[in-house]
Amino acid sequence: MKLYPYKNGKYNASGCKIRELRKKSNLSQEQLAAKLQLAGLNINQKAISRIETGDRVIPDFELLYISKVLSCSISTLLEADENENKEISGV
Repeated sequence: MKLYPYKNGKYNASGCKIRELRKKSNLSQEQLAAKLQLAGLNINQKAISRIETGDRVIPDFELLYISKVLSCSISTLLEADENENKEISGV
């Protein structure tokens, strides 16, 4: 399967939001990985790092776990920041 970058060479649209929510929760990447593991997702700190930098694709089932652990909706994880909204709409 060929993977195509979402934009700016990133492979997901949620990494920045996940980083933002993780930091608001005062969690390190390792702590987030541990919480996800306890919830049943086999993931490590390196994978969290790659998600946040956009170097890793996030399957939909992982978004379910991440939204649960960060206490947010999946749509929150997919919210574009202000700059991305302008790029998408062309405004």
